[in-house]
Amino acid sequence: MALNKNPITGMRDITPQEMLIRDYVIDLIKKTYKSFGYTPIETPVMESLGNLLSKQGGDNEKLIFKVLKRGEKLKIDSAKTEEDLADAGLRYDLTVPLVRYYAAHNSELPKPFKALQIGPVFRADRPQKGRFRQFYQCDIDILGEGTKAAETDLLLATSTLLGKLGFEGFVLHINDRRLLKAMAAWCGMEASRFDDAFITWDKMDKIGLDGVVKELRENGFSEESVKAYEELSMTLQRAEMPLKALSELLSADEAAQGYIRDLEAIVASVEQAATVRFEVRFDPTLVRGMSYYTGPIFELELADFGSAAGGGGRYDEMVGKFIGQQVPACGISIGFERLITILMDQGFTIPDQAAKKAYLLEKNLPEEKVLEIRKKAAEERLAGRTVLVTNMIKNKKFQKDQLSSEGYAEIEEIYNR
Repeated sequence: MALNKNPITGMRDITPQEMLIRDYVIDLIKKTYKSFGYTPIETPVMESLGNLLSKQGGDNEKLIFKVLKRGEKLKIDSAKTEEDLADAGLRYDLTVPLVRYYAAHNSELPKPFKALQIGPVFRADRPQKGRFRQFYQCDIDILGEGTKAAETDLLLATSTLLGKLGFEGFVLHINDRRLLKAMAAWCGMEASRFDDAFITWDKMDKIGLDGVVKELRENGFSEESVKAYEELSMTLQRAEMPLKALSELLSADEAAQGYIRDLEAIVASVEQAATVRFEVRFDPTLVRGMSYYTGPIFELELADFGSAAGGGGRYDEMVGKFIGQQVPACGISIGFERLITILMDQGFTIPDQAAKKAYLLEKNLPEEKVLEIRKKAAEERLAGRTVLVTNMIKNKKFQKDQLSSEGYAEIEEIYNR
């Protein structure tokens, strides 16, 4: 599928054919998530730089499209720093705006609050297939629920949605940021360097264990810690049940044992209640890039796409930074653009496209005949059909082929006879 990029912005145009699929998928997302009790909200695409640069977004904070101050506030001649010029930016995800929204409205929101957001986000990234500078995210979050019921609900809702789109056999990778810290401590790494280690561990699927070990050494980790990590990793890779193997390695860590039991309970609940065939797999190398994650984390892997097509996790400390009191929170985001890319590549057709009908009107058709067709089309629309009334062009075959590609299964030509 061509990117259709705007050469100036690096963003892209969307064709009518793709818009039909996007609209269908968005509608399905809303219906599915609403059926799980999630409530739609909307936030502005622009946020204050103070919120966006709160050290919650990881590397995404380096990709912000910043917005100049407006009117009298903009003093270009006297500006000395970037902060003197810009005070806002385009959002790079939907989580930071959600937390700001919750902080502003929490007194009037239900507890727990199950939020559904669908909207565009912006990152000054290098455009490539399934990855754009402007793209849609679809998030569901639960704020105010501190138990593993939140993770279970998020994963069940997401797997149900994917099943309705025809996906099955996919993998939901799961881990816990607290277990990552427990593994790093078991390896003898200093707490101040845990995040450095995690960045390298996260590259396992790209550079393999040998590459990870090499990079850990290059980054100054002690030989004892590197060898311990290599032993840990090889043990978990060989294990038929990695989570159980990790439990045995961390048997002396009571807190880690509790995290492991929670993950086992989440996996069991999701597998037993799921309505589509897929696998929930413990992945000790799963890190997730956002620094705000505090507990279980998850990532979606589709067989038809080479990288993650969604993910999320628990971020219990983020809301407290806005309102001064801790509020448990957990969410997951679907890689909407990547799903659309896969569906387009597969030649996806909208299930109800047979209901679409087009009338092609011959040029110079009498006005009474045109009115007759328009009345007929109006009646069909009231009955639930999508009906297009349009003039016939000279290249009728091209016009009909184009309409067919847009899902018009019935095309009727109207002549003056």
